[in-house]
Amino acid sequence: MKIVVINGPNLNLLGKRDKSHYGVLTLDEIEKGLKKEFAGHKIEFLQSNHEGEIIDTIQAAPGYFDALVINPGGYSHTSVAIRDALAECKLPKIEVHLSNLAEREDFRKNSITAAVCDGYISGFRNLGYHAAIYLLEKIIAEG
Repeated sequence: MKIVVINGPNLNLLGKRDKSHYGVLTLDEIEKGLKKEFAGHKIEFLQSNHEGEIIDTIQAAPGYFDALVINPGGYSHTSVAIRDALAECKLPKIEVHLSNLAEREDFRKNSITAAVCDGYISGFRNLGYHAAIYLLEKIIAEG
């Protein structure tokens, strides 16, 4: 299985950001952990602070990948454009958030992008990515 893992704005700062919300691992460490645990899959990571680059990656994904994991970061609450791209992307897809959005500020509690994904995972820090890939395996296997 080929999986693209898309990470939005400020996720390049993991390891430096509020560790009580985001954990202690850097994005590189999360990527290495996923590739080690799911060595039988091809996993590609993208991190971008630019909405258009994220949209371009989502739009191109069906031609190259079998599934998609996205952590849109702050764009999950604001980007209709990313939401629309996800809605048109017919791959199995899961949204991941490192922090527990239900514990956060009110503006973070509503994800407009999660509604067009197969589901979302929030609050398990780096383990959310692992759970997403495990679930995508099951979704694809069940067809």
